[in-house]
Amino acid sequence: MPQIFHRSTNTLSRLSIFGAVFILGGGLWMLAAINRSGYVTQAGVARQQPVQFSHKHHAGELGIDCRYCHTGVERAAFADVPPTKTCMNCHAQIWRDSDFLEPVRKSLANDVALQWIKVHDLPDYVYFNHQVHVAKGVGCVTCHGRVDQMNQLYQAHSLQMEWCLDCHRHPEQYVRPLDRVFDMAWTADDQGTLGPMLVRQNAVHTRTDCSTCHR
Repeated sequence: MPQIFHRSTNTLSRLSIFGAVFILGGGLWMLAAINRSGYVTQAGVARQQPVQFSHKHHAGELGIDCRYCHTGVERAAFADVPPTKTCMNCHAQIWRDSDFLEPVRKSLANDVALQWIKVHDLPDYVYFNHQVHVAKGVGCVTCHGRVDQMNQLYQAHSLQMEWCLDCHRHPEQYVRPLDRVFDMAWTADDQGTLGPMLVRQNAVHTRTDCSTCHR
């Protein structure tokens, strides 16, 4: 029986099969890369707020403690957004006539809260408790980045589940002394020694079961 296909057909078939595998693999890699990108996670995207508030100026240059504005962070699940009167504690005396502060003055006069744009916005099916993390020695900078260097606040990390799980699986790499939780500039001299000690001292557990965050 005469040969129907040329011998090169076998080579072309192999190349087609291997090519399809590489194309499929490349496509999956590209989808994963897009899913982790700032386009999807919104990491690195500064949000336009109703007031030009600079964390760099207030938390960095003036050294105002996070807890002055975010009063509930040590005792509640939410860090909360400061009411207008917190802003006016200072700005009733400082820059009181600034045009930038007109929305703040109007908010106070009309008793209507400013509509701040939430930057670190987790999905509704994710439960996160600030109090627990602060009490275990997770610093503000670990999740929020160096907000004391941000003029316009942005999300420093992806906030995706794999990012959270990395900390939950290896808390010794991230925890810090409790008196340094709100210190943006603090770094450990030897995290490899300090971390495990703090994990034992503060009873930090590697909570990776689904019900920890999905309730």
